[in-house]
Amino acid sequence: MPFITNTKAKEQVDIFYEDYGSGQPVILIHGWPLSRKSWEQQVWKIVEEGYRCISYDRRGFGTSSSPWDSYDYSALASDLNAIIEELDLKDAVIVGFSMGGGEVVRYLTDYGSSRIAKAALISSIIPLVKQKPDNPAGVPEEALDGIIDALQKDRVGFLKEFSKGFYNFEENKGKRISQAQLDYDFTIASFASPRATIQAALAWMHTDFRPELKNVTVPTLIVHGDADATVPIETSAKQAHEGIKYSTYEVIKGAPHGLNVTHPEELNEILISFLKK
Repeated sequence: MPFITNTKAKEQVDIFYEDYGSGQPVILIHGWPLSRKSWEQQVWKIVEEGYRCISYDRRGFGTSSSPWDSYDYSALASDLNAIIEELDLKDAVIVGFSMGGGEVVRYLTDYGSSRIAKAALISSIIPLVKQKPDNPAGVPEEALDGIIDALQKDRVGFLKEFSKGFYNFEENKGKRISQAQLDYDFTIASFASPRATIQAALAWMHTDFRPELKNVTVPTLIVHGDADATVPIETSAKQAHEGIKYSTYEVIKGAPHGLNVTHPEELNEILISFLKK
């Protein structure tokens, strides 16, 4: 599969992507700290239902190139824009998981919706992760600082444990998630650029998207699990639904953060129904 070069980036960035199927394009934007491979249970279903499915690796992750700097959301959205322009996509649906929800919102802020028909935010960090006086349920800054410190001191050690919380592993092991899936995720996450892993984390930790929600003017699907311990629903999906005018809000009961893996049938049914509306 090919690369697309973002020639407008501060440093040249080559973005690896996969492109399957035909019909209306659906672009999948993965979460942190994984890659396009995390969409395995969605790609086949989207293609099977008659859509063109494009998934790509965020800069610094997967097979894409890893610049030293420029992991802010406008830089990341510029890579999404490069894909859309290079492939001349129109009437596209952009789907962001977790951190990827930020690219969805920032793309619509920076580039508008002329090429976009719909959007979806899955287990998304939107609109704000960090605790602030006007966001009291957010994550305290000292906890976020602790994550960065752990990544700097023992990145692979941190990542080895991270996905357990991602999937509520102790509760779901042997039923909805396997040890092999955790091992697979660890391989993907540990392969990512150490610099990108930290810089991208700083972006999702500290970017406040609340002023940008007004820029999401296309029909938008918001899906979240009510057992998400990584991105609690109160600080994310509920606020996003309140701030995005044309949004549809779906809660998957008992689902953790990584519901695309633990609850693929439920998510796929919701997503395909939204695409067909």
